[in-house]
Amino acid sequence: MLRISNIKLRADFDPTKENQLLAQKIQKMLRVKQDKILSFRISKKSIDAREKNNIQLVYSIDIEMNNERSYLGIKDVSYIESFVNVKKEINKKIRPVVVGSGPAGLFCALVLAEHGLNPIVIERGMDVDRRKMAVAKFWKDGLLDTDSNVQFGEGGAGTFSDGKLTTGIKNTRIPKVLHELVEAGAPPEIAYLAKPHIGTDILINVVRNIRQKIERLGGEVRFETKMKELIIDNGEIRGVLLEKQGSSDIIQTETVVLAVGHSARDTFYMLKDLGVEMIPKPFAVGVRIEHHQKDIDLQQFGSFTNNPLLGASEYKLNAHLPNGRGVYTFCMCPGGHVVAAASEKNTVVTNGMSYSARSGENANSALLVSVTPKDFNGDVTAAIEFQRKLERKAFELGGSNYFAPVQLVGDFLENKGSKQLGDIIPTYTPGVTPTDLRECLDDFIVDSIKDGLRVMDKKLAGFIKHDAVLSAVESRSSSPVTIKRNPLTFESNIKGLYPCGEGAGYAGGITSSAVDGIKCAEAMMELEG
Repeated sequence: MLRISNIKLRADFDPTKENQLLAQKIQKMLRVKQDKILSFRISKKSIDAREKNNIQLVYSIDIEMNNERSYLGIKDVSYIESFVNVKKEINKKIRPVVVGSGPAGLFCALVLAEHGLNPIVIERGMDVDRRKMAVAKFWKDGLLDTDSNVQFGEGGAGTFSDGKLTTGIKNTRIPKVLHELVEAGAPPEIAYLAKPHIGTDILINVVRNIRQKIERLGGEVRFETKMKELIIDNGEIRGVLLEKQGSSDIIQTETVVLAVGHSARDTFYMLKDLGVEMIPKPFAVGVRIEHHQKDIDLQQFGSFTNNPLLGASEYKLNAHLPNGRGVYTFCMCPGGHVVAAASEKNTVVTNGMSYSARSGENANSALLVSVTPKDFNGDVTAAIEFQRKLERKAFELGGSNYFAPVQLVGDFLENKGSKQLGDIIPTYTPGVTPTDLRECLDDFIVDSIKDGLRVMDKKLAGFIKHDAVLSAVESRSSSPVTIKRNPLTFESNIKGLYPCGEGAGYAGGITSSAVDGIKCAEAMMELEG
């Protein structure tokens, strides 16, 4: 198969003529007539917005032709081998337990089920449909279910997010992840867009469909079932102690995959008590920042603003400060909402979410400050308590009713509390309280955010618009711990225990978590096969 890179179309064409225009470009580059091209498909599509008055879409196209290698001397043309996924046969039947049904847990269980190993998936939260109702109730009335919320439940924390699939890793398993997502109902274009996203409204259906596929293949998923303790004998897994609605149960197994997510604090404490090796790791905390999406679009797209080919614009900003800290935006949600993401009583946690259309009035992003173990002077429990301290202060500052404390950017930079909002209306529900965020954030966080905002405004004009809104606190961007594992076998210091995904410290986001789940399944089958 041939791949042509760097095909460009100015972003003002009729969207219905995209394939026709691409075909013309291909014929011109290869100097062939249309009948010589057997088939072609888009393998990558990105936006080049460096020239605001000449924004272009940039494509890589995969083409099937006869005598393909004869075209390799042409600029931007290369030959790629077709990927063949060979299913591995496993003779020994095991019944592994997968704890957690986020991307890592789901994809680990899917691969295990595809190889006939009939995994049992344990999820403390509800199935995605009942979870959606529990989350909506919290957002509307402030009634928090500590086991089924934005952090816990089928699909993990990514279910209520923008559904971004961008990742910094390069891995041969990514096509498998994208294929399964599309098969489960995600838009087909996620397979080639440079910055693919699904949207929370579609993700709910996708997650349900992947779970149903696992069940059809012989797997089992148990919702509202909490892992209370690992049963360990002589340094080896022997089973898991479960609790559901006050009743206990034991599953005997020699294999447990820990795909628990970054907010499973009670699990981290339990693992520490059992002697599972963990270390604190760097993470980040901060706030959410909201602007009008139209203002971001104007800065990013110039005269191409409101172009349906481009959609809502994004940004990614960072600042390296003289104090040695990094400040950066994370999980930017175009046309999105800031959402209540607490999983513990009497805490306020913010996160970002977008629907597939990204049609909301506001843009929002996490604005984070790097935190290292030196900032909390302790072990893994100290890292968790550092996050909790901020979340409890935010709860109190917001009014002790799950309202988020908010402050205008202009007031924040001028060291004065906000008493009222400006023309940007916060999207967080159940509500917000204008206040002074210095009362719930450590000084180094406040000072770093101020310095970072000023640097970012030079990169994206208007970023420090006075009426832009800061909401506290964003504390769950990543796990504060790493559960140590052997890089070859993927086991922890406990034989048969496989730490996996973002919560264990080995991924960050939907795609990389799913990939890590697949890698854990493969490592397990190599040992047991």
